[in-house]
Amino acid sequence: MVVMSASRDHLADLVDFVAASPSSFHAAAEAARRLTEAGFVQQDETAAFDASSGGHFVVRDGALIAWRIPEGAGPDGRFTVIGAHTDSPGFKLKPEPNLSAYGWRQIGVEVYGGPLLNSWLDRELGLAGRLVTADGTSHLVRTGPIMRIPQLAIHLDRGVNDNGLVLDKQAHTQPIWGLGPGVGILEHLAGLADLDSSQILGYDVVSFDTARGQVFGGPAVGHEDGAFLACGRLDNLSSVHAGLVALIAAERAQAITVLAAFDHEEIGSASRSGAAGPILEDVLRAIAASVGADADGTRRMLARSSCLSADAGHAVHPNYAGHHDPANKPLPNQGPLLKINANQRYATDAVGTALWRRACDAAGVSSQPFVSNNALPCGSTIGPITATRLGITTVDVGIPLLSMHSAREMCGVDDPYALARAAEEFLVL
Repeated sequence: MVVMSASRDHLADLVDFVAASPSSFHAAAEAARRLTEAGFVQQDETAAFDASSGGHFVVRDGALIAWRIPEGAGPDGRFTVIGAHTDSPGFKLKPEPNLSAYGWRQIGVEVYGGPLLNSWLDRELGLAGRLVTADGTSHLVRTGPIMRIPQLAIHLDRGVNDNGLVLDKQAHTQPIWGLGPGVGILEHLAGLADLDSSQILGYDVVSFDTARGQVFGGPAVGHEDGAFLACGRLDNLSSVHAGLVALIAAERAQAITVLAAFDHEEIGSASRSGAAGPILEDVLRAIAASVGADADGTRRMLARSSCLSADAGHAVHPNYAGHHDPANKPLPNQGPLLKINANQRYATDAVGTALWRRACDAAGVSSQPFVSNNALPCGSTIGPITATRLGITTVDVGIPLLSMHSAREMCGVDDPYALARAAEEFLVL
């Protein structure tokens, strides 16, 4: 009963975290707020790094790196890292975003990443992100339900259920948000941030589904209120949240424990705040220098280190079982995934597998292997990128989902807590 209660409390907190994180910038800000409440101190990247024991973090755009230095840490130490990402597929506001057609006011958006386009139809959507003013200040902004991408009625497309829905990414995905003349979308966003639109010199604004996460499903053993969670952005805020909870809880760790929540994973990670950029290496080298490590000492610290790359994976889909490996069919509420790929689309190897299994055993958590069907291409994560950049042992894991990259994904109610527990034990190995 205690475990079930803790799992449900974790799930409710995850739903709150997702609701507070409609964009990567909001996710980084919400993580920073929670870390501050837990006693962590923000580190200015342009200043010398604080070598004192305790918790610290930096925020770079939509990414956050947080760490805790144990008492007596020095160049003979090591790092244990949890890596995740803050962004999710969807749509991003274009330049000159005000559109109009046949009396409708619309918003010009660009596809971000690889969303399931049809899942964004007929939902009440919001916009969220940052507005940047002349002094370089970023102002976070979010709307309520403000726009919708309406589907064409079946009366006007009689064959849609037989021929399949095909959406043109330009012509069919521009949301409506008003009628006739009216205020522009940038003016509206500026007003929400108590700014004049003339003050906005740049912006990064994305779409999000405004519906909150919801537990659902019929009664089952141990799940009288439903066994599943439907929620936006579980890929990959479920891992960011698990890593955050784990880092705050892992005070007993002897290593320097780190949460790396990167941006831009859904579009390849090649940015100053993405995993392919320098942010994690910059921070780890600065931490190492702050505890007395020279260049060779830093190299040795990294050689002793390990990373848990946490990103959501696939549960077996009962209607499309042939798309999955015939012998590995993960289910919700059976534990997080150990993600394996022979071609290193996931970074898991035998050493990482052993570390993960030790962490799961210590946490009392089950784990399930995931491997792709040979006939289908395999996705990737920040794991191989991190292993390549830093040369540290890396293992890929995550909770199993259905409807990945939908505007509203689903997972088992027990898996997010199980991932957080295993991640905490990984940090203290």
